Amino acid sequence: MSDQKNNDEEERISGWQSLIDNPFLLLFIGVAMPTVFYIVWGIMEIVNVPVAP
Repeated sequence: MSDQKNNDEEERISGWQSLIDNPFLLLFIGVAMPTVFYIVWGIMEIVNVPVAP
């Protein structure tokens, strides 16, 4: 019994596993990252438009 308790205490959940196990966090990241990329891409395109004479 004490061996089982020691094994449970030694086994830790890594940060990546807790990230992957959270579906709402994955949903947020999946929506937020493309949004940020498209906004940055759009700003870069607007900046590159030449000024009308």
